[in-house]
Order: sequence, then C-alpha cells, then structure tokens
Amino acid sequence: MTHDFHRIRRLPPYVFEQVNRIKAGLRAQGVDIIDFGMGNPDMPTPQHIVDKMIETVKKPKTHGYSASKGIVGLRRAMAGYYDRRFGVKLDPDTEVITTLGSKEGFANLAQALTAPGDVIICPNPAYPIHAYGFIMAGGVIRHVPALSPEEYLSGISRAVRHSVPPPSVLIVSYPSNPTAQWVDLDFYKDVIALAKKHDMLVLSDIAYSEIYFDNNPPPSILQVEGAKDVAVEVNSLSKTYAMAGWRVGMVVGNARICAALARVKSYLDYGAFTPIQVAAATALNGPQDCVEDIRNIYKSRRDVLVSSMARAGWEIPSPPASMFAWAPIPEEYREVGSMLFSKLLVEEAGVAVAPGLGFGEYGEGYVRIGLVENEHRIRQAARNVKKFLQQSGQIISRVRDQIPAQAQ
Repeated sequence: MTHDFHRIRRLPPYVFEQVNRIKAGLRAQGVDIIDFGMGNPDMPTPQHIVDKMIETVKKPKTHGYSASKGIVGLRRAMAGYYDRRFGVKLDPDTEVITTLGSKEGFANLAQALTAPGDVIICPNPAYPIHAYGFIMAGGVIRHVPALSPEEYLSGISRAVRHSVPPPSVLIVSYPSNPTAQWVDLDFYKDVIALAKKHDMLVLSDIAYSEIYFDNNPPPSILQVEGAKDVAVEVNSLSKTYAMAGWRVGMVVGNARICAALARVKSYLDYGAFTPIQVAAATALNGPQDCVEDIRNIYKSRRDVLVSSMARAGWEIPSPPASMFAWAPIPEEYREVGSMLFSKLLVEEAGVAVAPGLGFGEYGEGYVRIGLVENEHRIRQAARNVKKFLQQSGQIISRVRDQIPAQAQ
C-alpha cells in the first residue's frame, strides 16, 4: 500500500538539494568546488571550549540522560549573557530554555504554539524553518515581502487586515538570514506595538547577533519595555563561537511560551549531551575575545569578497551583519533566474552559492553567499567568476531551453 503522508505532502522539494547534487557529482569527478552555499563555519571552536568538553566527558556521571530544558548551569549562563549583552534580566528557571540549536527551537516552538489553520506572519525571503516549522505543525503562512526591514514592517498591518482567521504569531529575524540586514531598537518597538494591538505572539530569531561589522551591536527585541509580555527570542551558539555541529541554542523571554516549549520538549528529547552543555556554559561565561576574533575573520572575508567580485564584474552589496552576502544575480545572467544561475555557476566556474528562490519567492533574483571560505579561496572564486561572466553569451545560448518561461 502506498501512503501519502500529510506533512510530507505540505513540503516542497528542497530547493538547495538540486545544487547539492551537482556539487556532489563534480566532487566525485575530482573537481575542486569553492563552496559558499551553506552557512557552516569553517574555523575551529575556541580551544578553551573544546578543553572543557574533553574534561567533562571523562566523568562517567555526565554520560546519562541530561535535562530536556537544559542543565541549570547553562540556563544561568544564558541569562547572564543576556544581562551583560543586552541589559535584559531573565529568570533562568522560567524564562530560559536550552534547545538543540536554534532550528530545533523554532520547530518545537511551532509545535507548541500552533493549532491547525492558525495563521503565521513570516518574512519572505527567510530562513526556511521560519515558515516550514509552522507548516509541518499545521499552520498557514502569510508571507510578507521583506527585502528590507521597512518593507516588512509596512506589510505586517496589511497582512493582518487581510488574514482570516487573524494571525496568531509574527516572526522577525535580524540580522537576517539571508538578506544580512539588521534593525535598530525602534523597529522592535514598532513590532511589539503591532503585536499587542493585534493580539499576536512574536518570535524573534537573533542567531547572528554577534556577527556584525559596520554598525553598533544589533539589539534584542527583549530590550523593548513590555516585550516579554508577548515575545520570545531564539538564539544560538553556532555562529558566535563556531559551534554549529554542537547544536546548542536557546529560547528566552515570555514565561508562558517557554513553559509550553519545555512541555513539548519533555516528550521529544532529553536535551543535549551534558558535556556539550557544560562546554557551552564555559563559552558564555568565559573570555569573549574569541568572539571578536571570529567576527574579524568574517569582516575580512566580507571585504575581500566585495572588492574581488567587483573587480571581476559582479557588484555585491557589502553586508552590515551576519555571515552572508545577499547578492543580486549579475546583469549578464539576470534572465536565467537564481536556480539556473546557481547551477551554471557551480558547473562552469566551480563556485557554489545558495539560490535566492530557496528562501522564498521574493528571494528570486538573488543568491546567498556564505563567508565560509578563506580569503585565498575567495579571490580564486572571483577569478573563476570573471571568466564565467565573460562567457555569459555562449553559456546562456547553450541553456536557453532551460530558462523559466516567465523569465524570457
């Protein structure tokens, strides 16, 4: 018997998988791929964090089941981070939940908050879990264009007016993945005011809060007076401390939402391995010069990417934050769309990027470039791109039949 699984039917084919298959095939042939496609930090986790992990894992008592909502020491460390960084006081017992990375935190929040048919306001383009976590939970997504924070903010009220039933959750995410834009505290004040006016909860994703370059540190939505009445924030150690594979995140803020998440998690997991949680507490409580070092690496790569690609003929706006650049498709290839452009770029130039369409329909016309290769590799990619752009006429004529009809 063939079963059509309801939640699987609601998920489209994973857009990035098409480019991933091409990358895998080329690598199998021995082709060197300069891979900017995935936001996977390539620098090592700071040594003092690794040392604490090794020290703790040697203790047999740490090998049993851990705590689903996170060990007390880690939740206190997370609350301490919010106090130092944002001036936000959190109760580690009721307003802090440790998650298995921010992605799991978002998905389980969706399970905790969503009834079938609930309407969720989501930015577009956005990191896919923001929409699909709620879709898998039975929610209905109201996409709002978000190529700038101003566009998103102005679209929220319109979305509320034209949604039936009224939206129950509003998602914000700055610094943004994929657009790399950030917002100031006034933006969050407007968001909280809108949420309270329309009886919505707010989920703020701030996973890139420590990766910023040319501006003041990005704020937290919880700095807004009264934000904890309606909001929680999802954060992560993945990028801040180059700990992506360790899977340590947090959900902090509104106690009622945190309690709902804790109850869902109690049925689903026993928390991260205790030595990982102990090491994560060391990361938050320990010296923070490593965070500045990681930030400076990304900044230097950003500058090399923007300058070297400009010399190659591809003008890429300089991202103010995050570990990504959000790049318009070069004029020579604008007609082919982000998916075909990404395929051609990896096949013809050995350079992998993420197609903007994978982040939502309003991401079409762009690609996301991760700052996850060293400066030498970035310059090599720019040389490859220069040749790719110079050959655009021949390449496009060869693939004319693959160009989406709406783009021609």
